[in-house]
Amino acid sequence: MHDPCGEALVQRTIFGSDLRLLAQLQGWFEDFCQRHPLLVQWDTTQRYRFKLAMVEGFTNTVRHAHQYLPPDTEIETEIAFRVTQQAAQLTFRIWDCGAPFDPTQLEEPEPGTLQLGGYGWFLLRRLCDRVTYDRCEDDRNCLTICNHVPIAFESQA
Repeated sequence: MHDPCGEALVQRTIFGSDLRLLAQLQGWFEDFCQRHPLLVQWDTTQRYRFKLAMVEGFTNTVRHAHQYLPPDTEIETEIAFRVTQQAAQLTFRIWDCGAPFDPTQLEEPEPGTLQLGGYGWFLLRRLCDRVTYDRCEDDRNCLTICNHVPIAFESQA
């Protein structure tokens, strides 16, 4: 069953800046997926990759953007699932209160080299179909990750 208007199933929640909340974030994602048949049937590997990207984004927010902020600094998150007649897309957004940051200025690590840190942005880009990081008008940053979810609608012959 699909929504021809393309309305999204959207859920928002707030987390504190605490890595101990990662299990709660992952549970929230799994609960969200259980609410839509296409996400329940989505390939397990693809769903795991998306969840890994969410965890990486949250971890980077806590460790980098909120590094010098109190642990009760809010991290606003949103999951949206949109289905149209042509496609389905799962989107995760995370807003942080950190300083402006331009990930395009990061140098990509050389394949086969080891270094401490610096892999997160590149991991996100490999796990997801689209990744953006933008400064918002409210002086927050927004990480957006998107993946397409395969759909197969019956032909309307």
